[in-house]
Order: sequence, then structure tokens, then C-alpha cells
Amino acid sequence: MRKGLGRLTKRNTGLGRTTAQRGALTALLLCAVQPLAADVRFAPIDVPNHVYDGGWEHFVGGGLAVLDCNGDKRPDLVAAGGSNRSLLLKNTSDGAISFEPIEDPAFNLTGTTGAYPLDIDNDGHLDLVVLRVGPDAVLRGRGDCSFEPMPFHFDARWSTAFSATWEAGQTAPTLAFGHYVDRSDPDGPFEACDINHLWRPDGATYAVTDLGPGFCALSILFTDWSRTGRADLRVSNDRHYYIRDGEEQLWAMEDTPRLYTEEDGWVRHMLWGMGIATRDLDRDGRDEVYLSSMGDQRLMKQVGDGPGFQDVPFDMGSAAHRPYVGGDGRPSTGWHIAFGDVNNDGLDDAFIAKGNVQQMPGSAMEDPNNLLIGQADGSFVEAGDAAGVASMHRGRGAALVDFNGDGLLDLAVVNRRARLEVWQNVTEITGNWLSVSVIQEGTNTQAVGAWIEVDDGKTVQAREITVGGGHAGGVAGPQHFGLGDAEAVRLRVRWPHQSWNDWRDVQVNAPILIAQ
Repeated sequence: MRKGLGRLTKRNTGLGRTTAQRGALTALLLCAVQPLAADVRFAPIDVPNHVYDGGWEHFVGGGLAVLDCNGDKRPDLVAAGGSNRSLLLKNTSDGAISFEPIEDPAFNLTGTTGAYPLDIDNDGHLDLVVLRVGPDAVLRGRGDCSFEPMPFHFDARWSTAFSATWEAGQTAPTLAFGHYVDRSDPDGPFEACDINHLWRPDGATYAVTDLGPGFCALSILFTDWSRTGRADLRVSNDRHYYIRDGEEQLWAMEDTPRLYTEEDGWVRHMLWGMGIATRDLDRDGRDEVYLSSMGDQRLMKQVGDGPGFQDVPFDMGSAAHRPYVGGDGRPSTGWHIAFGDVNNDGLDDAFIAKGNVQQMPGSAMEDPNNLLIGQADGSFVEAGDAAGVASMHRGRGAALVDFNGDGLLDLAVVNRRARLEVWQNVTEITGNWLSVSVIQEGTNTQAVGAWIEVDDGKTVQAREITVGGGHAGGVAGPQHFGLGDAEAVRLRVRWPHQSWNDWRDVQVNAPILIAQ
């Protein structure tokens, strides 16, 4: 049975209830036979037409970046286009979700595979790192949803992954680029994976380091997995192209980066890696790692204090290895994974964008997206079809974000050779919530590398501010916490490379901005 649903609202009418009525309804819900996964609902929203398309070089990619590009507190969208032009959508939501396209010459880029937002020049406006089949690009945000190219020089490669962090003592971010197949290799594309690159600040410029061997990276993420204050670089690779000795990778970000090995406690994993998501699901102070793949999706838990992660039991409902509707029994293909509490019951859920690479006969063609609803025992229940998000298009990049500021996480998905899809969360019965933004002046304005902890008196939710992961796109903006029936919570922040602040009491069901 579900727990943590003391505050109940009727979302479609706005009608309130008395405390007694809410308590009575809660008791009925807790005694219900059916899991509340069936109560989650999303409604499709009409948005401007956009399609991620192109030949075999755009079978992968199709990322979605979410950022507030004009400071109006409404998250805007940038969708990669492949052979089509990228699309910038300005959020015009007022109750109901709505977007309008913005014409900007900076987005007259083709060959785009994805984009990630971050404030790379520390001016308080979010910029964009744009990944391409060809030279990547960095676009400076002007604060009014217009952008201009920044003077970065990139070689022409096939970029499919990106992450960034601010290392201790640096005023500029460290950047990591993941590359797919080396298109210049005459023996390719199979077993012709390109190396990856690390850009570290070096005075007024950058020093670029090769990260090899490369195994066709499709997602990378700087994360402080060890809670030591240093972010290491996790790399998820496509086994389809590394066949022989390749594996998932974790780089220790020492003065000279090195790969963790089995001597360090590293556990080898080999999969068709597409996307990375991390979240402390069981509230033990350590993030689980969720990797999307062809076939089973891999949810892994840290074992011991070292970099070893092992798969959770298959029967936890997280494998999502075959379509659950549509009748196609072949293995699924997972791409972007996003964690988020879609019904605010205090338990994290997970969305997985699904879709065939193109026409791979060994994989499902009718491959619906997953919406996995977290249960009190740590397992997941599938709700994608009942919730209305079981699209059969070839999903790629995605985002779980509150687009209209109502305290519910909405959903957007970029599709290959099909329209961009957006759904508004219209779930009627939900718990309490909190939306937390953290900023700091000077360097690293978005506080990348900070940790937020929210304590409801029962458990502590921990959240790291990161740039990267997912599949070819990511979100910059407030951190959403579902709180269940908690009506009083406290919060603290560990700013990058510093100690924890004192706990402070905060109001629930509201956005909060914390400035250092």
C-alpha cells in the first residue's frame, strides 16, 4: 500500500477539502486494493511541430535541454533537430501548459544531436553546449531567450554525450565530451569507437586531455558518488560497437585522470548503454545508478564504500526489458531516464523514453515509454499506459519538469521521425511538494556540485546539482521534492567544495530560492 498522501487536492476543479475530509479520503486510499500508480494521469499538450530526423548518424541523439532563458521562472525548451534545425520553445504557460517557437539565427545549426544548459561564463544567464555531428558549439545566453556563438574551437567529431562540473579552485567549468563512432576510421563503423575528451581550465584557456579507450559513449555524468566533494566522471557505452573488451567506465578525477579498476572495487558492467540517471531512492545517503539500455534497464546499488555497483534484484520492477502493451514481445530499447516524484507521495518515480534505433529486427518496434511508480518497499509499478504517456514513437531525449508551476512534474519527449510530445501532469490526488533553487554569486552561479537535503522527520532526501547524464540533454532549474503528507520540513545545502549550512525550516507547497 502507498503511504505519504496526507495532503490531497482536486487538481481539475481547484476545490479544497477540510482536514477531516482529507483524512477520511486518505484512509480510503490507504486501504485500496489497487496501487495508486493507476491514479497518475497526464494529458497531451499541442506544441509546435518539431521532429528529430536524419540518416544513420542520427539514429542516436535527439536530446532535449530545459532552461529558463529569460528569467521569468518558466522552463523553456531546446530540442535537437538532427538533419532538421534545432527548435527553441519559449514557455508561455498560464495554468495550462503552452509554448511558442522563437526564431534565433544562433539555432540555424544542423547536425545537432543534443544540448545541455549551464552558465559557462558566470554571468548569471544560462548558456548552451550544443552537441553535433561535426564541430560542437557553445551559445552564450543573453538573458532574453536569444543566444550568440562563443569563441570555442572544436574539431569535427560525432558528439553524443556531455557533462560539466566546477573543480575546486577553478573559476571556469571542467567540460567532458563523449564521442560515438570515429567517422574517419576506414574500418568502421563497427569496433571503431572514438575517444572522449576532457577540457580542464588552464589559466585563460583550456587544456584538452584524451580519455581513452573510448567505447562509443552515449551518456556521461560528473557525480560526487562517494560524497567526498570531488565529482568523478561516469561513462555509459554502447556495447553494440565495442563487442570485445569494452565496458562501462568511471574516471577518478585526480590530477591525472585514471579509470577505476577492479583493484579499486570497480565492478565491470557490459551493456548497450544509452543514458544515466542517479538518485538516492532508498534514502541511505548513497545514490543508486540507473542505466538505460537495449534489453533490460540496469538499476544498480553501491556495494561497500568503493566504486562497486551491483544490479538490484530483477523482480523489483525496474528492468523494463520488454514492452508492456502493444503485443511486441521483442526486447525494449531505452534511451533517456529521468527520476521524479510525479504524484508527490514522497517516493521517487522514473520515466524511460523508449524506441527502436531505427528498424533493428531483434528489438521491439512497438516500444512504449515507461512510467515506473515507486512503491514503499522500493519496487516499481508500471503506469505508462494508464497515465497516458505510452507513446509508440521512437523516443529519445526527455525531461520531467514542472512547466506551469503547479507543483506537479510534467513531461516532454523528443522523438526520432515523429513530433515532439509534451504532456501536462493532471493527477488529481497528490501529496505535498517543495521546489528548491540554489544560486551563488561570482563563480559557478548555478551551484553545480552542491547538495540539497530535505528532512521531513522520517527520511532525508538528498539531491546533487549536476550537468550531464540523461541521453543528449539535461535540465537546469529548480529541484523538485515530493513530500507526501509532510507539512513541515527542514532543508540544508552543502555548497560546492564547502561544508553544510545549518538546517532551516521551510514552507511546503512553494518554490524557494536559496542564495549563498
